[in-house]
Amino acid sequence: MPKITVRNAPDLTAREVYEIWRIRDVVFAVEQQCDEPDVDGVDLRDDCTHLWIADDDGIIQSYLRTYLDHGARKIGRVATLKDARGQGLSGSLLREVINRWGNQELKLGAQAYLEDWYASFGFVTTGPQFMEAGIDHVPMTRNATA
Repeated sequence: MPKITVRNAPDLTAREVYEIWRIRDVVFAVEQQCDEPDVDGVDLRDDCTHLWIADDDGIIQSYLRTYLDHGARKIGRVATLKDARGQGLSGSLLREVINRWGNQELKLGAQAYLEDWYASFGFVTTGPQFMEAGIDHVPMTRNATA
């Protein structure tokens, strides 16, 4: 079981912020060539929580963030380094979010090709595809559990 670090935005160290932005830069800007800025004013908000799995050197291998958006818990910026994919790391992070906040409705904008993967965690598609950062996405929601 990989070690998951959970850190509220106000508690992040400079190195952690650097590592978070590094993985997102590698995955979104370089690999996926997203056409929108990654730094969006959410990362350091008091309601933003960052979750990640790092290697022994502290390099983040898989990451996501969650925050409140119009009263709903939103999940975003899910990223895993190419060499670390296929190990279930993102799934471990998503399960941690569900364990912590699953009693609330959870929302996300899934890259369209990952729609079935998110569905396996109980998310359902709630609207038509939309374009974000030059990539097809679908809105998905997971209902609150008791």
